[in-house]
Amino acid sequence: MDYDSLKLENQLCFPLYACSKEIIKKYKPFLDPLGLTYTQYITLMVLWEENNITIKTLGERLYLDSGTLTPLLKKMESQGLVTRERSPKDERNVYIKLTERGIALRDQAVEVPKQMGNCLALPKEELVALKNSLNKILKHLSEI
Repeated sequence: MDYDSLKLENQLCFPLYACSKEIIKKYKPFLDPLGLTYTQYITLMVLWEENNITIKTLGERLYLDSGTLTPLLKKMESQGLVTRERSPKDERNVYIKLTERGIALRDQAVEVPKQMGNCLALPKEELVALKNSLNKILKHLSEI
């Protein structure tokens, strides 16, 4: 039998996993002063783009299930960053809305992408191409 396909070095998933883990670790010194975890940061990024959205929409944008999202949002609510409100039209829908503090945090976070960009050793064009390739893979995987 040929077991080459089982070698770690031949896997696409492993460098993606390891890079993701390392990149998230690099965010820590930039997010700690803001009092945010990486997952809170990306949640805020979605809400800064589109405030007052349902948990379902937020989960779809972040590829997170409700079991992960619910405790995250409870924590963010206790930090005064977001509010959760049930829709008066349909009690099943819960909307997430930024507080003034959550909105204001955007000004403090604006430098984070630039700081992270300095940590990566690829030219901007290669980073854009890599991001586009990963988005294609993600789109394909979410459709099958």
